[in-house]
Amino acid sequence: MTAKKWDFTSFDGVKLKIHEMGEGRPLLLLHGLFSSADTNWIKFGHARALADAGFRVIMPDLRAHGESEAPHDPAAYPDDVLVRDALALIAQLQLTDFDLGGFSLGARTTARLLVTGANPGRAILAGMGLQGLAGWEQRQAFFQEAIRLKDSAKRGDPHWMAIQFMKSQKIDPEAASLLLATFSDMDPAEAASIETETLVLCGSEDRDNGDPEELAAILLNGHHVEIPGTHMSSVTKAEMSQEMVRFLVG
Repeated sequence: MTAKKWDFTSFDGVKLKIHEMGEGRPLLLLHGLFSSADTNWIKFGHARALADAGFRVIMPDLRAHGESEAPHDPAAYPDDVLVRDALALIAQLQLTDFDLGGFSLGARTTARLLVTGANPGRAILAGMGLQGLAGWEQRQAFFQEAIRLKDSAKRGDPHWMAIQFMKSQKIDPEAASLLLATFSDMDPAEAASIETETLVLCGSEDRDNGDPEELAAILLNGHHVEIPGTHMSSVTKAEMSQEMVRFLVG
């Protein structure tokens, strides 16, 4: 099964590439920082597994990622721009009965969507803990420093892996830096107000965004499930989509 691709013009005219696979109940999936729909969801078979389970999997390349536009104009990066992009896509597709999920930055965007108007049937926060929502400023500083050191960091530097991944995905550093500045910390009380049934799915060795059990516990209807892997490797595991399917069809 091959994903089809189409262009979506967002709220401010920026063009985003949308990847789709399957037919059935819509599932909007948002990828992680410096990644893409292909790398996060298609390459390792997750989109196909979800499509085979009866979902229409809708996977945008986020602004400044993948095949989407990466403008250098600061005006293209208002606060919560990824949330605004997703809400615009939901509106264009007239999604009313759908599910929503994301990995890492995509999970963070999903959480913001859940407190700013999106109303999915179920939600998935993968590769995420409470610190990734409430302590984003620290994470942002790390990635901004990775961008700054992209041509000078040596192997062994704590930013090395992020830099190599950014380069492998051909991320535009100027656009990425502008995008990073659009996020702010989420008040834990906001997370605690989320009523949507939510799966917190995280690798057994992944604490990059904090403790997933702490996040699941603060949600009104949260469930934590552990799969093998680190923050980077858990995305490559079949268990990722297996647990997503189990949750969404259960």
